[in-house]
Amino acid sequence: MAPLADYRGQVLLIVNTASQCGFTPQYAGLEALQRRYGPRGFSVLAFPCNQFGRQEPGDAAEIAAFCTTRYDVTFPVFAKVEVNGAGADPVFRYLKHEAPGALGTEAVKWNFTKFLVDRDGRVVKRFAPATNPEKIAGEIERLL
Repeated sequence: MAPLADYRGQVLLIVNTASQCGFTPQYAGLEALQRRYGPRGFSVLAFPCNQFGRQEPGDAAEIAAFCTTRYDVTFPVFAKVEVNGAGADPVFRYLKHEAPGALGTEAVKWNFTKFLVDRDGRVVKRFAPATNPEKIAGEIERLL
């Protein structure tokens, strides 16, 4: 998978994902955003995570196959990461610090937490797992 530097200058929606989660159907909405705004300098970046209910047990090949065959995903799906704890990926450490969740807590609470990042790499907003991707369209539009 490409390094994050390849996405410099783009508006990004960074999401921790899982294939066996109640929110997994959001892949369709994420892909719709990718197709709608991708040509204008936007990208969804998915980071599978198995820390919540062990809902992402597959390896990289299984996850990629699931995303492409089930949801026709064209956005990048990176290697599986941890988003909380001592082993948290540096990307998520940064995102959580810059956009704390409810009550000021930094921890990601569940799969499909979304972070909107502007073209300058600033974290603009964190969205809860239950937030449907379509509801983020207006925010994306403002940043493009």
